[in-house]
Amino acid sequence: MFKADVYKERRNRLRKKVSNGIILLPGNDEASMNYPSNTYHYRQDSTFLYYFGLDQAGLAGILDADQDSELLFGNNATMDDIIWMGPQPSMTERGSLVGVEKTRPLDDLSGFLRDALAKKRTIHILPPYRGDHWLSLMKLFNLPLESIKTMISEELIHAVVGMRSIKDGNEIREIEKAVDVAYLMHTTAMKMAKPGMVEREITGVVEGISLSHGGPVSFPVIQSIDGQTLHNHSHANVLKEGRMMVTDAGAETEMHYASDITRTVPVGGIFDQRQKDIYTLVLKANEEVIRNIKPGIPFKDMHLLAAQVIASGLKDLGLMKGDMEEAVSQGAHALFFPHGLGHMMGLDVHDMEGLGEDYVGYDDEIKRSDQFGLAFLRLARRMETGWVLTDEPGIYFIPALIDQWKGEGKFADFINYEKVVTYKDFGGIRIEDDILVTEDGCRVLGKPIPKTVKDIENIMQD
Repeated sequence: MFKADVYKERRNRLRKKVSNGIILLPGNDEASMNYPSNTYHYRQDSTFLYYFGLDQAGLAGILDADQDSELLFGNNATMDDIIWMGPQPSMTERGSLVGVEKTRPLDDLSGFLRDALAKKRTIHILPPYRGDHWLSLMKLFNLPLESIKTMISEELIHAVVGMRSIKDGNEIREIEKAVDVAYLMHTTAMKMAKPGMVEREITGVVEGISLSHGGPVSFPVIQSIDGQTLHNHSHANVLKEGRMMVTDAGAETEMHYASDITRTVPVGGIFDQRQKDIYTLVLKANEEVIRNIKPGIPFKDMHLLAAQVIASGLKDLGLMKGDMEEAVSQGAHALFFPHGLGHMMGLDVHDMEGLGEDYVGYDDEIKRSDQFGLAFLRLARRMETGWVLTDEPGIYFIPALIDQWKGEGKFADFINYEKVVTYKDFGGIRIEDDILVTEDGCRVLGKPIPKTVKDIENIMQD
């Protein structure tokens, strides 16, 4: 974890951003897979980690905005705990690690909160994202679900999003550690992408690399020759010459900061001309975005820039036609690029999405579009120095979507369906980097992972 002063300063800032009342930040509890004592790998709540830094179950933090005080609730280890887990720090010791002077047993939390309600004090909570969170809150307050919902605080959400969006030097170093692990994950996958391999053989090795460096993957690995399925978690295909393999994977550090990288490579290590044409176009979109990112520009503009590059390039290849500015304006390009360009990243691979995607990616100035494709953009508002975000354009040939739009005659003035249908066997290509917004531009984080045609072909032949 970081030094205690880091967490103390964060908590002090958060208290000052909330006008009055009590802020409740509960940690996560264990979650069972198939019977009570067989639990999933434990993952602490990211906001609790950001402000309290402690990576154990059974903890909750209280910040009092009126009295400028804080409390950490949790229980000391029992002998049974010690037998199964070894010696554990006391709650006093845990508190000292993150600059909290006062701790109380977890059983005291319910009485503390009910007393605050009796005194008609405002209690701020963040929106729960797990079913057990709701149940725990209902039990703590002895209130029905509808009453708990009234405590969800937009004031607190905005305060947390404002703070967590800007990454400090410590956080950036952690994210770069995660990207450097992703370098090993992706270059290994590239070298393994040979005809006859089963996707799961590669996926297993990729996930093992992350675990061997101290943390799990930051999300379930997306890896397939069926890259046209955007979040493909089935890894049963046998790799064949002539197909492209998409690997979208990242690592978590021991402190839970994430990376999220995508690379697409030709099975067997050599691009054919059709693959090279589409790949080069996606890479151009990726690099144009990197050249144009800077503070103050809406990220939505970067999405539209990538869409314009893709549409213009597809027109050059005969797959689109007509006025490409108008095609992008109407959303015709979304047949090939149906997702958003990127998202925030940090302690969550889709950073803070549990607080509500619109709170993170949109604001009073920039609202979510309802246009197909553009509506899926997770991040649209003006970029700020210190943001970490992803840049992940793609081109996909989704047979069912092609057939539907062709049957409807949709955007027939912009799409050359006669040629597009010949690509229904192609799959998809996505290229993704993790980007830090700097004062005058941006920086691609971590050790550079091969992404040019030449570099990919070279590493796959090693």
